[in-house]
Amino acid sequence: MTINMGSADRIVRAIVGVVLIALVFVGPQTPWGWIGIIPLATAAFGMCPAYSLLGIKTCKKK
Repeated sequence: MTINMGSADRIVRAIVGVVLIALVFVGPQTPWGWIGIIPLATAAFGMCPAYSLLGIKTCKKK
């Protein structure tokens, strides 16, 4: 499992994930907000399976 996401991509995904999960508790309070677990998990691990399939890397080369 190699890291294929840059820091800006990870920050945006983490923010989107937290906002979506917050929608479960505040706002429309629908269970669709739990979909925010996916971007939050990919941000935590730094690896996006869709990026791997498409050959995309947003991280800087070492």
